[in-house]
Amino acid sequence: MKKKKTKAKSKIYPNKQKKSKQDSGKRMKKRDMLDLVVRLFQKHPDATFGFKKVCSELSVSVMPQRQQLMDVLTELVIQDFLQEPSRGNYKLNARCGSVVGTLERKSGGKIFLVPDDGGEEIHVMDKNLNRGIAGDKVRVRLYAKRRGSVPEGEVVEVLERKNNVFVGTLQVKDNYAFLLVDNKLMQNDIFIPADKLNGGENGQKAVAKIVEWSERDRNPVGEIIDVLGDMGDNNTEMNAILAEFGLPYTYPSAVEDFADQIPDEIPEEEIKRRIDCRNITTFTIDPKDAKDFDDALSLRKLDNGRWEVGVHIADVTHYVKVGDIINEEAEKRATSIYLVDRTIPMLPERLCNKICSLRPDEEKLCYSVLFEMNDEAEVLNYNIAHTVIKSDRRFTYEEAQEIIETQKGDFCDEVLTLDRLAKKLREDRFEKGAIAFDRTEVRFEIDEKGKPLSVYFKESKDANKLIEEFMLLANRTVAAHIGCPKSNGGKLKTFVYRIHDVPDPEKLANLSQFISRFGYKVKIQGKNEEVSASINSLLDQVQGKKEQNLIETIAIRSMAKAIYSTDNVGHYGLAFDYYTHFTSPIRRYPDMMVHRLLDRYASGGNSADKGKFEDLCKHSSSMEQLAATAERASIKYKQVEYMSDKVGKVYDGVISGIQEWGIYVELLENKCEGMVPIRDLDDDFYMFDEKNYCLIGRSSHRTYQLGDEVIVRIAKANLEKKQLDFELIERKMA
Repeated sequence: MKKKKTKAKSKIYPNKQKKSKQDSGKRMKKRDMLDLVVRLFQKHPDATFGFKKVCSELSVSVMPQRQQLMDVLTELVIQDFLQEPSRGNYKLNARCGSVVGTLERKSGGKIFLVPDDGGEEIHVMDKNLNRGIAGDKVRVRLYAKRRGSVPEGEVVEVLERKNNVFVGTLQVKDNYAFLLVDNKLMQNDIFIPADKLNGGENGQKAVAKIVEWSERDRNPVGEIIDVLGDMGDNNTEMNAILAEFGLPYTYPSAVEDFADQIPDEIPEEEIKRRIDCRNITTFTIDPKDAKDFDDALSLRKLDNGRWEVGVHIADVTHYVKVGDIINEEAEKRATSIYLVDRTIPMLPERLCNKICSLRPDEEKLCYSVLFEMNDEAEVLNYNIAHTVIKSDRRFTYEEAQEIIETQKGDFCDEVLTLDRLAKKLREDRFEKGAIAFDRTEVRFEIDEKGKPLSVYFKESKDANKLIEEFMLLANRTVAAHIGCPKSNGGKLKTFVYRIHDVPDPEKLANLSQFISRFGYKVKIQGKNEEVSASINSLLDQVQGKKEQNLIETIAIRSMAKAIYSTDNVGHYGLAFDYYTHFTSPIRRYPDMMVHRLLDRYASGGNSADKGKFEDLCKHSSSMEQLAATAERASIKYKQVEYMSDKVGKVYDGVISGIQEWGIYVELLENKCEGMVPIRDLDDDFYMFDEKNYCLIGRSSHRTYQLGDEVIVRIAKANLEKKQLDFELIERKMA
């Protein structure tokens, strides 16, 4: 009995395994006593304890500690954390009840419940998750709130499991195994019975599905549903990243088989139903490694002296119909995914790289916007129509850029005319308040095995901007065609918009405060055009400066996220009142929705079901965010892999992030980011000042803040954790 009692006590105060100074009769620190009492009553939320019972549970036996305990109990009663139903008897004040919401792991690693009703977030310690996982919808029992502290609680019921499939590394024993989960959202490794290994071997990456998790078990029980391969292999690691975020890494054979039945030939009767653009000069401009050409441009001079510019988009919905298995798969995926070394397509390869791809010298079906423009790039008329085209040339961005710079090459006149018109469109857009977020993108040269050989930065030049401006023009024209009351007789119909809300004033104020330390200013009040112009001025000023990437990142974070919605609020970043996605149906499902709605309304159909399309918009936005997160994870993995043979080398860097556990540093040479753990800053005790983005030494008052230039040594490259550890060598003084 005595042993059991000792065990119970150690759960409340796990460090108390043997006689300590507290046992000698000395008063312990008030904070320690307070924590012991709080944990005792939270562990037994329905129990009533007399004073003697509390003393027994906490092993408080001598007078100084008993008096201290009485003071703490009295204080907690005054704070309403405890109730005293009768003199000398105490119980937890449980009047707060329970709250339903979603568990989220914040950047600091702590888990909070975000209530469905929008109330204050509730901290849930890891030990109180009770089989809850970040992302799950749960019911949390609130603990009585102590004065001056954040609300706390514990999970009492998992209402809806967001995910029961996890990726990790197998640790195989003789009669059982564990999957050591990669995902930080999952705290517990998964127990795998020996007969559920599905051929998995020790050290391999695998995907497991949770099949049981009873209250008495600390670890869930699962089964291996897919073995990805050996840890460190490029294909294994890229597929593991996709699996970690619940994204597909294979394509269903049944869907591919269905696509294989689609004929290549275009029936003559279909061509007759369309505007024939096959004899108009037409070409595509895409990245050099692209295979899915979903947009093309055409140009011809009209008899009236004006220009006809055609923006031709692959007519995917001619081939993919609502209800077929290709559409079901595309709807579920919602987007193609672009990792460092591969594309995971939304559509079967036969469609995206062959039938729908606007390849040169092949007749293709398109959904087009034909613009009649003058030399000032003013749109005087437009026609949205189904067409048939035949591309004359496939340009890479580099080839088109060379034509623009040298004024020589195939279709030189057409390319230069389109470039001139695009520049006028761009100039007009920025005059109306568009924001120039041209972020530097990190890219890798990789060998046939996926090993990164070098790092380079993708730069947006005139050829890129040429395509961008005409795609933007087509997208906003289509959106206004349906969304603008003047365009459709005053009747608003359900449509899919790409929206970008105005910035949050508080975030803009934080941006202003942050950049002031670098000597920059930004306008945070006034008309949208004035604020946008001020942000553009800031982005121009930081070009080429060491703090460019940092300030661009903070500026983007101050903006709202662009999402899909049936409720149009305009696109703040582009300064458009109406905007949609029409131009990439090969890789985005919302574009397919837009094509279908255009057809519906062109044939006189009634307004579509708003609720149905809003659900599809939310799903598409969510999948877009997941795909972007997976892309960033793949870049991070390649950065760590690229730096893995450079351990011990010294680099210049800039502090790109600060948290209570360390300093994040971005290397100036290649933009790889790593962390200096705070535990390694041994010259002082550093405190985290979250408001001012800095660490402050308690004794020396030395500060480390965002934007500081530093010199670091590569200490460790951990591919498994996708993590670079740096050693701080020196902080450069301004």
